[in-house]
Amino acid sequence: MWSLRQRAILGGLIWAGIAIAIGGVALFYFFDTLTQRRFDEALLDRYIQVVSALGNSGGEPELVESFLNDPAYQRPYSGRYWQITGADDTAVASRSLFDSLLPDHSDASAEVQFWTGTGPQSLVRGAYGLVSLEDGADWVVNVAESLSALELERQRIRQSLLTTFALIGALGVAGTILQTSAILRPLNKLREDVAHRWDRDEFLEPRDYPEEVAPLVTDINTLLERNREIVERGRRQAADLAHALKTPSAILRNELNALAECNVDVNNARSALDRVDAQLQRSLARTRAANSGASAQRQTELRTSVERLARLFRSMHDRAAKTLRFEFAPDLRVPMDMQDIEEILGNILENAFHWAKATVQLTAGRTEQEVWIRIEDDGPGIPEVDRREALRSGGRLDTSAPGTGIGLAIVADLAQAYGGAIALDASDTLGGLSVLISIPSAQGLGISG
Repeated sequence: MWSLRQRAILGGLIWAGIAIAIGGVALFYFFDTLTQRRFDEALLDRYIQVVSALGNSGGEPELVESFLNDPAYQRPYSGRYWQITGADDTAVASRSLFDSLLPDHSDASAEVQFWTGTGPQSLVRGAYGLVSLEDGADWVVNVAESLSALELERQRIRQSLLTTFALIGALGVAGTILQTSAILRPLNKLREDVAHRWDRDEFLEPRDYPEEVAPLVTDINTLLERNREIVERGRRQAADLAHALKTPSAILRNELNALAECNVDVNNARSALDRVDAQLQRSLARTRAANSGASAQRQTELRTSVERLARLFRSMHDRAAKTLRFEFAPDLRVPMDMQDIEEILGNILENAFHWAKATVQLTAGRTEQEVWIRIEDDGPGIPEVDRREALRSGGRLDTSAPGTGIGLAIVADLAQAYGGAIALDASDTLGGLSVLISIPSAQGLGISG
């Protein structure tokens, strides 16, 4: 669907185009008519000049030329002509006609009439009329001029109009874009403010927006407040459920330990309880992440979480001999809840320490679009054909090793809850497994599991 900006600009351009087209046609017609009228007025003036010259010559057409000072009448085929025809059809013409004559008009009357026809070398427009002198002689006076001058003037006017309309069109397009941008600026500001103030856990101020948008801002504030309440309620419920299930699970595990001390085989029961605990852990993580993912204002300092986990793994006897190296900006922050990012890092690091020979490496960084975290080890890695299975809940590639096989599945669920992703690959640096986590830098509303 087209954006409001695109619709407004397109609509403005269409209406501007229609207005310019109609105005252009009207102006072309107006100026064509105007130039035609001016041409006819000039033609009528020359007709009167020839009539005056005929009168001044005493009715002698041969002397008319001496009373006309226009040099165009002397130059052959100049495009400007006159001709006087007597009652006996004898004609006296300007030198510009050379060896040709203008059309005869036997229907001439005292009222001047205009005509258009073929001249000596091109189309001409003329004016003719019947002139009666004091001696009673009647003469038909006919003047004409080439239409090329009229067409040239029309072309110049049309070219000027086209240039003017092109400039008006360009200004109209620029004006439409600027006006549309100005009109939509409050909506763009609202969109940015909703995302940023949601990140900062702030409300919008309706007075900062036009009165047409202010009611929407109030509704958005109400929506933000309700969404925050839902998020917090969901997190509390997930925490309450975890606490409520932890005690029965611990009781069952203690009972199994007691039975084991009595030489009762409880391996299958312990395995089943481990799977139950793991599935409960994953479900609670997904529930918590679904609510946390909507709370994009939560930012966690990565170094604090990594250092805490590093101390934990170094304190574990079977992992003390292995090295954890990490490299990223000290002030790098991840747009996730601390509990969620530490659960992601903890699951990945636990796998990495389990399979690594000596070294685990963590690097991280930020781009304009996302925050990325890469954890690598120098262990055997995972073949490409098995990587999809490793991300599946319960997918265990080595059933001889302890575990439930849902660690990476929990990581994938948490990453997706924040709009991110997990990718498994071979480590170019250490040769083992490389796990890449990417989380969008700006999430705002609507990112949840």
